[in-house]
Amino acid sequence: MKDLAPGIVRQRMIIEGLPSFVISDAHITEYLTRLSVELDMKALIAPATHRSEKFGWAGWIHWETSGTHFYAWEKPHLFFSVDIYTCKSFDEKKALEFTRQYFQTKKVAYKSA
Repeated sequence: MKDLAPGIVRQRMIIEGLPSFVISDAHITEYLTRLSVELDMKALIAPATHRSEKFGWAGWIHWETSGTHFYAWEKPHLFFSVDIYTCKSFDEKKALEFTRQYFQTKKVAYKSA
């Protein structure tokens, strides 16, 4: 893909995993709040969450430098997906390790862009 804005930093990381517990809205709120601190991102609003009876929990936080979306499933099995997108560089290893520890999982996968 051609970089149409080489002077603007854009970093994206998707982290997915199998948590060791059922994820609630309180977990999502705490995770997104603490992830902001871990990655040194300035939150502009408190995390927002919503539950779909069909698909499960979702959450989002708006950072001064973009934000993060979070999704959690209970069926067909416990699973989460985090999409971090920022216009400020961040430490991917820190994001991955924090996420792994927070959700107490040994099975995670990630992709950077």
